[in-house]
Amino acid sequence: MGTTRIQHARILMIAGTALAGGLLISCSSLERTLVVAPQIPDATFTGNRSCADCHVNYTRGFASTPHARVQIPAAKPVGETGCESCHGPGSRHIAAGGGRGKFIVNPGKDPSACFQCHLETRAQFHLPQRHPVMEGKMNCVQCHDPHGLEILKPAGGMSMARADEPCAQCHRDQTRPRVYAHEAMREGCTACHQPHGSINAKMLIQPDLNLCLRCHAQVQGAGVPNGQFVIGAINHSTLVTRGACWTSGCHTAIHGSDINHHLLY
Repeated sequence: MGTTRIQHARILMIAGTALAGGLLISCSSLERTLVVAPQIPDATFTGNRSCADCHVNYTRGFASTPHARVQIPAAKPVGETGCESCHGPGSRHIAAGGGRGKFIVNPGKDPSACFQCHLETRAQFHLPQRHPVMEGKMNCVQCHDPHGLEILKPAGGMSMARADEPCAQCHRDQTRPRVYAHEAMREGCTACHQPHGSINAKMLIQPDLNLCLRCHAQVQGAGVPNGQFVIGAINHSTLVTRGACWTSGCHTAIHGSDINHHLLY
């Protein structure tokens, strides 16, 4: 009886592993093939070229982007449904003479079209600390350029190509120039913050002083007494016991200071 139970347990374990592997494969395949396209009642697919007739500003750089390679297998014409993979079939929109929101899906208003492929991002927007996209107070295009025109700007690509500029639209005080800048700002806000969602307050990557120590931890060398925790030639052995660097009352000007090069107020 015991042997039978062990065999059943092994079978269930193997089946679970196979199912998990299948899910991972299916998720990775979403990168180029859309399983379910946005639905427009009684509309049919017309292809990217029909979109270009009116939306030249959006389509002129779209062909070179990852979104242009997202296709709907059953759609005609084959291989030309990048636009309609996100906006839905366009025949009724074209017949109506166009118009904002007429028989067409606008992912800028409803992120569900984006979430068809970006499953991990969708999960992040359900974490305790997040940008209010699910609540309808923000949308994906405020930070990302889905049509790829950002590829012509520094950093390239479709994700935060303008560095901290999307963040600065709302977080002006944190991103404005400072006399004494926090050098981490050169890498951008995402060096410390998860842009979609986090389990930590302020959407931080880590909740404690380990976030700072990723850059500021020093290797103890000659002349440093054993047991001392030194940062910037200052003994921090007792200071680090007070909490995180910004909550302990020390480096409270974490984004930069106009009066102190140690980021103190």
